[in-house]
Amino acid sequence: MKFKKNQLVEVEIDDMGNEGEGIGHADGYALFLKDAVVGDKVLARIIKTKKNYGFARVEKLLEPSPDRVEPRCPSARPCGGCTLQHLSYEKQLEYKFNKVKNCLERIGGIENAASLMEPIYGMDEPYYYRNKAQFPVGRNKDGKLITGFYAGRTHSIIDCIHCSIQHPVNEEILTKVLEYMEKHHVEPYDEERHKGLVRHIMTRVGFVTGEIMVCLVVNGSKKDLSHLSELVDSLKEIDGMTSICVNSNREKTNRILGNKVEEVYGPAYIYDYIGNVKYQIGPLSFFQVNPRQTKVLYEKALEYAGLCGDETVWDLYCGIGTISLFLAQKAKQVYGVEIVKEAIEDARLNADMNHMENVQFFVGKAEEVLPREYEKNGVYADVIVVDPPRKGCDKTLLDTMAAMGPKRIVYVSCDPGTLARDLKMLGEKQYEVRKVAVVDQFGCTSHVETAVLLVRKP
Repeated sequence: MKFKKNQLVEVEIDDMGNEGEGIGHADGYALFLKDAVVGDKVLARIIKTKKNYGFARVEKLLEPSPDRVEPRCPSARPCGGCTLQHLSYEKQLEYKFNKVKNCLERIGGIENAASLMEPIYGMDEPYYYRNKAQFPVGRNKDGKLITGFYAGRTHSIIDCIHCSIQHPVNEEILTKVLEYMEKHHVEPYDEERHKGLVRHIMTRVGFVTGEIMVCLVVNGSKKDLSHLSELVDSLKEIDGMTSICVNSNREKTNRILGNKVEEVYGPAYIYDYIGNVKYQIGPLSFFQVNPRQTKVLYEKALEYAGLCGDETVWDLYCGIGTISLFLAQKAKQVYGVEIVKEAIEDARLNADMNHMENVQFFVGKAEEVLPREYEKNGVYADVIVVDPPRKGCDKTLLDTMAAMGPKRIVYVSCDPGTLARDLKMLGEKQYEVRKVAVVDQFGCTSHVETAVLLVRKP
């Protein structure tokens, strides 16, 4: 049977895709449906067709799955953030565990991957866990000043100041900023016309320290924000307000932050901890968004590293040194590599602040720095820890890691697909997977973090 756009079909959802979408079949034809979960029976409208599969939207829920729950947030469906808020948390964890397992087996060629996997590390509370938010500002079709999040795959703003996965203090912050903008006629940025001033309201919250940062991202500078002192006085009423700053981004771009940060109140940073390690965090710093689960992930990486105190460790894609400093607590020497110069400056500052003298950082691409240091200077590693971006590791880097012959490699990943691909390559270079830990850092979304221990074969 040939299916057409706008055709209505009844479908029972029997699987879930990589982004948390439901998968059903009509006469053997696969359909991907956002906001559907395994066990749902739906009336679906086909919106796009390919030769062997298509995409549809749920027109009517005919029979809900026993695993379906009412989303806590009324904006969950249109918003592009929480793709799994309609699925019970128990089933979210099951989905993420299987997502990693299937990638390891299908892409990584690892047989019976579940036998190597620990039970998934879920959250005690999968809501209000994020320490960072970036809220676009604009006007709706009626001209009302709004902020919230973008609808999925668009730049249309969903009017939403209360988010069920962000820190609750954001609602008070957003209310104060919008009141200030309305009162003083401060215009939001218009992407199409490249006019207006306020592009985003960015917040960071220290979950341990209680410190709060508010950063206004503007198409200009702080001098363009009239009566800014009134906003500062209002925001200072919030307990924990530590840093108010302005980030200038005058470019016609989708990139949220520019490079220039101006202090308005307090320093342009806050402090927070992961475990016993203290970190300085600015508007441009990369810092994991779920500090409680990050502690779980890093403690697992530290456990897998198996450090006794006399090891040399290389930490690749080290960012501001979050994992490096965790490892330095137990290692003899840690070397960190990161391409972003500003991140390395933060890493060095964080090392000094924690009185850690056994850490050294390099600026550059991991796939260039490590081969150079190995070939020219003969550097050595007992353990290599790697935490790459979603695209995974460069082949040159994997080759060098294997050539250095560390006893253990700890691979931390935010993408199960590229993780599995790289594990297969390392497997061909005499490394075998011994343990896998799946950590849910992003409740109500399809994203997941994984830590893997690889050991060199004798």
